[in-house]
Amino acid sequence: MPGSEVTVRFPVAAPPIEGVPVEVLLGQMRGRLETGDERVRAFLTAFGRRLLRPALARRHPELGSLGFFLRPSELARTVEGLGGEHIHVPRGLVFHVPPANVDTVFVYSWALSALMGNRNIVRLSPRSGPVAGVILDTLHEALAEADPVIGATQRIVSYDRDDAVTAALCAACDLRVVWGGDDTVNALRRHALATHARDLVFPDRSSFAVIRAAAWSGAPGAARVSAAEGFVNDAYWFDQAACSSPRTVFWVGTASDCDTARADFADHVARVLGERGWGVDAAMAVEKRVAAYGLSADGVAERVEFRGNALADVTLAEGAAPPRRWLGAGTFTHARIGALAELCALVERRDQTMTHFGFAGAELDELARELAGRGVDRMVPVGGALSFHRVWDGVDLPTEFTRLVTVTR
Repeated sequence: MPGSEVTVRFPVAAPPIEGVPVEVLLGQMRGRLETGDERVRAFLTAFGRRLLRPALARRHPELGSLGFFLRPSELARTVEGLGGEHIHVPRGLVFHVPPANVDTVFVYSWALSALMGNRNIVRLSPRSGPVAGVILDTLHEALAEADPVIGATQRIVSYDRDDAVTAALCAACDLRVVWGGDDTVNALRRHALATHARDLVFPDRSSFAVIRAAAWSGAPGAARVSAAEGFVNDAYWFDQAACSSPRTVFWVGTASDCDTARADFADHVARVLGERGWGVDAAMAVEKRVAAYGLSADGVAERVEFRGNALADVTLAEGAAPPRRWLGAGTFTHARIGALAELCALVERRDQTMTHFGFAGAELDELARELAGRGVDRMVPVGGALSFHRVWDGVDLPTEFTRLVTVTR
């Protein structure tokens, strides 16, 4: 297929190998893995430990979370969770298309698929950030001590938009995994899969936080500091562009309680941002102001408050629907509701993660039942929005990465 060439980023020695024809790439991927393969576990464990090195984890805290996800106990728990009456076998060749704006997503997707015994090709965008480069360097460090089957069965490639390359990889795969938004999903679906193959897609999602005002005001100072730090991690690690990062904060309680709690919350968040030196460049600051004042002009917002360039708080007008689109890093819309159950009328199918503070487990369980799949696939404490789990967007990923074989004895 003329022009169907990729740059191989893993496994190679630096610099990457450019101009590899797709048919050659596919022909090189030989080797057999099993679900829960010990050789893959050893490689992922070694890779995860390298990500947890103090100097690296301090510089890129999201890599510390990734390393924690790859610890041996979690890998074992994932494999053990496949129990049941069926035999789990690898699905085959999995083609992953992760987003360019969240550098760690491709590792979670690929690692779980490899753990399930699949051969994998990951298309890493040429626009990926510097953290992706750090990840690739660390993968190569771990590969030096790994079983050769890892290098024989796993590929990370880059290429600019090229329908010939994408079509060839789509035609060859047994499962196509697409992250990164509606446009990406629709663009990939134009390329046919083999008749036996299937799609696993993660389209545009939006997330929010919900805080009980009385619980916030009544919490010890240390608890409020910790929650503010967690909220900043949830929102700012990926410039609020991650699907699970909160964009709206719902305050639950009376108007006076919510006003008091919200002011204290904003002070805590601003203090954390100041202590960490979290800055926003001039272009982003302008974009945030345009977005926030645009909401006011449209009658969606009744008040806008900026705390430097890093934090913008927008009070939604009564009855206004929370905007789901990204408004710029560090821009949050706020709304008050009288009770947690009122979220049922506000949630949409695209809402993914609800971070919460001040609610009992029974209340959250009841809300999940009342929503009944209309939206919200995750309810996690504030600070846990970016903690990846093998069940994501309501999908059990290890199960999706395997085929079930029925054996009747």
